[in-house]
Amino acid sequence: MSGRKLCTNLEINLKDCGCTYVSCERRGKCCECIRHHRERNELPGCLFSPEIEETYDRSIERFVSARSR
Repeated sequence: MSGRKLCTNLEINLKDCGCTYVSCERRGKCCECIRHHRERNELPGCLFSPEIEETYDRSIERFVSARSR
């Protein structure tokens, strides 16, 4: 564990995690997930509707488009 603490909210986060990529190593670790997507100019899947999240298009443009309807 390269100096990282275990996520103390993991169990709680997993109950509400809307990400469909269940094998993701960041699933339920919100701070790591946000950091990962931010580095890619994306948003985490939990901010999208289930239908859009399943497409794995997590672009900011897709988020804005979905919210503009």
